[in-house]
Amino acid sequence: MIRTSFYSAFLILFTSLALNAAPRLGTDFGMLDSPIPVKKDGKVEVVEAFWYGCGHCYSFEPTIERWSANLSDDVVFSKLPVTWGPFHQTHAKLFYTIEALGLGEAGHRAVFTAIHKEGNNLGSDSAIISFLQKLGATKEDIVRQMNSFFVRQKTKRAIELTRQLKVTSVPMMFVDGKYRVEAQRSNDYMLEIVDHLVGLQKEES
Repeated sequence: MIRTSFYSAFLILFTSLALNAAPRLGTDFGMLDSPIPVKKDGKVEVVEAFWYGCGHCYSFEPTIERWSANLSDDVVFSKLPVTWGPFHQTHAKLFYTIEALGLGEAGHRAVFTAIHKEGNNLGSDSAIISFLQKLGATKEDIVRQMNSFFVRQKTKRAIELTRQLKVTSVPMMFVDGKYRVEAQRSNDYMLEIVDHLVGLQKEES
């Protein structure tokens, strides 16, 4: 009985220490073989690679919205829509069209809802135009922005970054073009790792 109690206490202590240990390279996060250059402006850049059609990204969205709303001024957060194939690239174009139209976070949330709650996969230009009209944009503005230099260049850059960062799954996060964090046991823990890496980068600057 004493042995059993001692063993149970040891397991509780070991588990507690493990959960509170600092994230570890190779276990909780990785480093890019070829780091991506970032601005040397004293700010730490955090990027979330995602796809609108990803169920995990959909469930992650409320958590990351809360997290990003409380970042300090020396941390810059952005999203990277993955561009693995034509379908993903269509969604990347949708992402940047929403940005160009100024529809913001409400627009992005509406896309997730349309795909995961309403069964509208928004897989074609015509479906996207119809969808964005419901958000209040005119057809003329939508078509103009979808075919604009801004959206074309942003989508092209997303294709390049998806390849350079070697994004193989989503959601995946990158810190200062140096560290990679893949999906973890919980959304909160994934962001705890990101916060840890942000702290490391701040110490280096």
